Amino acid sequence: MAYRLGVDVGGTFTDLLLFNDADGRFWRHKTPSTPHDSSEGILNGVNAICDKAGIAPSQVEFFLHGTTVATNAVLEGKGARVGLVTTQGYRQVMQIARSFVPGGLAGWIVWPKPEPLAALQDTVEIAGRIDAEGREVSPIDEAQIRRVLTELRDAGIQALTVSLINAYLNGEHERRVGELAAEIMPDVPLSLSHEVLPEMQEYERTLTTVANASMRPVVGRYVRNLRDKLRGAGMKGSLSLLRSDGGLMSSEKSELHPVNLLMSGPAGGVTGAIWVGRNAGIKNILTLDVGGTSTDVALIENLDARRQRTTEVGHLSVRASALDVKTVGAGGGSIAYVPELTKALRVGPQSAGAVPGPVCYQKGGTQPTVTDANVVLGYLPENLLGGSFKLDREGAKRAVQTIADALGIGLMEAARGIIDIVNENMFGALRMISVQQGYDPRDFALMGFGGAGPLHVNAVARLMGSWPAISPVSPGVLCALGDATTRMRTETARSFSRRVADTSEDAVIALLEEMAGQTRAELRAEGIADADITSLFELDVRYEGQAFEVPLAIDPALLRQDGLAGVTARFDTEHQRLFTFKMDTAHELVNLRAVAMGPALELPAPPLAKSDGHVARAKIRDHELWDGTRMVPAVIYDRARLLADDVIPGPAIVVEMDSTTLIEAGCVGTVDHVGNILINLA
Repeated sequence: MAYRLGVDVGGTFTDLLLFNDADGRFWRHKTPSTPHDSSEGILNGVNAICDKAGIAPSQVEFFLHGTTVATNAVLEGKGARVGLVTTQGYRQVMQIARSFVPGGLAGWIVWPKPEPLAALQDTVEIAGRIDAEGREVSPIDEAQIRRVLTELRDAGIQALTVSLINAYLNGEHERRVGELAAEIMPDVPLSLSHEVLPEMQEYERTLTTVANASMRPVVGRYVRNLRDKLRGAGMKGSLSLLRSDGGLMSSEKSELHPVNLLMSGPAGGVTGAIWVGRNAGIKNILTLDVGGTSTDVALIENLDARRQRTTEVGHLSVRASALDVKTVGAGGGSIAYVPELTKALRVGPQSAGAVPGPVCYQKGGTQPTVTDANVVLGYLPENLLGGSFKLDREGAKRAVQTIADALGIGLMEAARGIIDIVNENMFGALRMISVQQGYDPRDFALMGFGGAGPLHVNAVARLMGSWPAISPVSPGVLCALGDATTRMRTETARSFSRRVADTSEDAVIALLEEMAGQTRAELRAEGIADADITSLFELDVRYEGQAFEVPLAIDPALLRQDGLAGVTARFDTEHQRLFTFKMDTAHELVNLRAVAMGPALELPAPPLAKSDGHVARAKIRDHELWDGTRMVPAVIYDRARLLADDVIPGPAIVVEMDSTTLIEAGCVGTVDHVGNILINLA
């Protein structure tokens, strides 16, 4: 029997989901993350979940993993020291950057310019030049290249980037520099810009390649260490990592191209939500993935997640396809505090994380967090993880009381204030991906997952007007489910830069077909049969004279049928939706991309038995919770005992191993045929 294991490492917990491909049975497990070395927590979880399923790790055929290692390396500034080789006259490319200053009107006064990932003293110039048509204008000087590479090696660089002018059209010069670098510094990982991002715009191409180089030593160490430990535990199956765009890449390829892993962590939740939506028959979904440290939100239209061409982490914005996920520092572990200056309650972005964690976890935490406020209000019962995890309500009350005292209000009002603020932060992030992109949130359902998502999904749905609010099956490990149910994906790009009117349609299609052949060959090398590979094309289009392009994904058959006229018509519609206008100007094709995807995993969700009409069978006990003005009676239910079509009137709490769902007063939860709880206004 084939087993596949999805593993998602978060800031607080490591989630695992083991799937039996033959009969659809699955097992889930949560274990505390080990920030000093994530592979320890992963290995603890692997052994525990294999014990639960009664199998040996050697029976796991596919190990699928979403990771935040690359993201954290960027956020914490722990990337490698990068040496950069540029064309003569381009040494300051990273320092000049783009003249874009974030922030309000006075942003330029208070904005500290981030340090470039490749320092000026580690940047060298070489002779030689390729022109804008890809022809050699002047040759490279190998003696000079050997000299500058030796200087960089002796300076102690840990990774090397080669980014030469117009290399996206002709990579010969870069390739030769790479061959010489392999001789002179064989142990230093190398990134060539025409391989990492063969697109025009020198700065973006250089920045993306430098970012890739800076992450290679960190991600390479992590992946090799994890692979060695898993092999040591007897796991012989393939190890794949989740890309930022929601596809999978082999662990070997992730060592070469870690820039594609920057949004690996949040992508798992989005792919998991698509799987749930497909099984539940819900096509338009806003996702609310609430972890211990942060909340990630994304928009899924017609069971397809919005993608973007840039990945943003902290100050870094690189050209790499990613799901359009927005992150805010609002999670279960977010710390509440009252600044001395303003005397106004603030929540996050600082988090208590896995260590020491919220006060109620009794692991040494002292500062009040969102989780503590949920415990005080009665939204989170004291017995968690099936009773194996006891929360300290009195400790939580003492912590939240410090906020109440600072504000001069009652304990319950202070706790509710903390929850209202964190919900408002989530609401703000959801508006960014819906209203600000031209979507009406009332046309979408809101799906809450992650450890704390189902606790907040009802309240946030009220703010958004997005119904039903969905608490999916196993919400706490949905990211791991996404990792386990996604498909292999690879892409290649090429800059084109012509007016559509002056372009031969056949030439564009021939070029895309050639690129598609290249991506399909990559997947065949991973052992995927050609018949199981799907190809997609992406074209970046803009109006002539614009500086920004809009990416459009298009099916090859549709492109052949409608031609470039169909592409420009789609661009006009999308431009109108994004910016509320379209123009009569000529259209330009900017970049072409070919995407190849492996087979989609058709894993059906096991159906639930039909309800007998008596939801009381799932009742654990009576309970009290705060409804905004007073404590009101509520009921706690056990999710494992709920059946299809059960109706749960609010206020109620549904507990399970990995999460807790809150149904507010004035709302009602209905269990669907596969076990999701759909919450609507009563």
